[in-house]
Amino acid sequence: MFWQSLDAFLTRIRPKREILSLALDGLMIVLAWQATYLFRLGFERWWSARPSYDGWVIAGLVLLYLLSLWLFKVPKGMWRFSGFGEVKRVTLACAAAGVIGAVVVLMAQLQAVPRSVLALHPLFSIIGLAMMRLGYRMLYEHLRARINGSATETHRALVMGAGRAGRLLVAGIQHQGWTVVGWLDDDIAKQDARVAGIPVLGPFSEVAPFAELHGITHIIVAMPSAESAKRRRALDLAGKTGLPVLTVPTSSELMAGSKVDQLRDIQPEDLLGREPVQLDEAGISECINGKVVLITGAGGSIGSELCRQVARYGPQKIVLYELSEFALYTIEQELSEKFPHIPLLRLIGDVKDLAHLRHTFAQYKPQIVFHAAAYKHVPLMEVDNAWACLRNNTLGTYHACTAAAEHGAERFVLISTDKAVNPTNVMGATKRAAELVISHMAGQGHATKFMAVRFGNVLGSSGSVIPKFKEQIAKGGPVTVTHPDITRYFMTIPEAARLVVQAAAIGESGQVLILDMGESVRIADLARDMIQLSGRNLTDIRIEFSGLRPGEKLYEELLADKDTTLSTRFEKLSIAKLDDDAQAREVLGWLEEVVSQAWVPDQQLRSRLRDLLRAEYSV
Repeated sequence: MFWQSLDAFLTRIRPKREILSLALDGLMIVLAWQATYLFRLGFERWWSARPSYDGWVIAGLVLLYLLSLWLFKVPKGMWRFSGFGEVKRVTLACAAAGVIGAVVVLMAQLQAVPRSVLALHPLFSIIGLAMMRLGYRMLYEHLRARINGSATETHRALVMGAGRAGRLLVAGIQHQGWTVVGWLDDDIAKQDARVAGIPVLGPFSEVAPFAELHGITHIIVAMPSAESAKRRRALDLAGKTGLPVLTVPTSSELMAGSKVDQLRDIQPEDLLGREPVQLDEAGISECINGKVVLITGAGGSIGSELCRQVARYGPQKIVLYELSEFALYTIEQELSEKFPHIPLLRLIGDVKDLAHLRHTFAQYKPQIVFHAAAYKHVPLMEVDNAWACLRNNTLGTYHACTAAAEHGAERFVLISTDKAVNPTNVMGATKRAAELVISHMAGQGHATKFMAVRFGNVLGSSGSVIPKFKEQIAKGGPVTVTHPDITRYFMTIPEAARLVVQAAAIGESGQVLILDMGESVRIADLARDMIQLSGRNLTDIRIEFSGLRPGEKLYEELLADKDTTLSTRFEKLSIAKLDDDAQAREVLGWLEEVVSQAWVPDQQLRSRLRDLLRAEYSV
């Protein structure tokens, strides 16, 4: 208890470190003066032999020494880290003050002051000041050893958020090599208080000065239940310190089984700055529970998360339809471990293969179909791969729709993209054509309800900008951004998957469900935030602008000008009605023409897509 109290006391007085340092240094200089007299004149004469003006001499020397120490920035040093560098600065400051002091005393003809005292006093002062600092360091390391079991203090943290999550966090990490110096919290009622024996130092806005003052190595943001805007503000302030920033699991992660003391790095979704969309859990459960669900592209970024989300609602079985053997194996292993009670059917399949799709639907009779299989990398699809992109994204959608309609699936949900709106690239054009396929199938009188979900970029999905930025930061940069003004809408992978399953529950045939994704994000700002929150700065890792890539827009749109928007009972969800039947028929007619062809030249394909979609993308 004594050592914790001592640690708390040292933390409380640390804001006055420089003043206390000067005061103790002044006291030590006076003691060194006395020790010099004692050494030079002996115990019998060390007091009686002094001149009457000795008090004025020592007062002047103290002011001179303190001024020299201040000029050499000695008070700014942290005593608990004292070493050779600190002793060197003390030596220089005392030597300079000693020489100047001796010259002044001699010039003033104060001959009663022994010259040997003037010569030895700087040496005694250096010894005293150095011993005081090294003694404090020894005491501090002993204190740390008594509290943490180790004299090595590897992590010194400020915790932003003195709520329940913060208290649980501190209780879990204090014996793991962490020293929590203090809390920061905007709650006025908590200011100058102590929470779990640790002082609340001030509001969030003071994180930078307190981090510098206390020699902090990490900032921890412990606000899992706070509003996204408040959490984002805390992250912004923490990032500006230039220190590594960690956080605790979010509320959804805690519900999924994470523990509050499991510190993690800042993830891209932490930077969204908006509240996650709240969906109709009961309605989704009613739609999926007890049903056979088929997911194409089941091993992809969105497809695999769809598998996880669907499994939560108790389907009768899940048919995993995936072209990549490794991706299929990976998601099958994960689902088998987390949801052992749900039967899984693992199928290597290609949505371009209509015969295999028909066989699959005939044998397993899926009632709900999520079509996530797609090529999505814009620059890669733009050059030399347009035909492959059309066959997979558009023709594959047509095949999947056809098989679903022929075998009586209840609902078919296409995962679309904001790049399908006024497309400027092949990938967006093929996804727009896929939406028109959905529109056409919805108008054919099938029992199956055909619908689509449209959203922006998915944080952390394969091929997205986030993994690329992380890799570049880990290598020391530079981080490459195509254009200073390029913006994108972002959502998390779980959020995207929940939107898809919600569409299956509430969507009607021929509709496109759209998420209100808030404000678009400047990619350059996202890159800067990721650099800062990794504990680096723009001097260490620079941002380079490489220029827009083929087919790339400066900004994305979620609605075309002619799309008719309808509201839903969910605040953040809206519906676009696709009514262009003539255009859809043209697209389907063209697909039937080219389905038997082995290959169509890129130039011809682009030209035909532009004509069919009235698209504006460049050739």
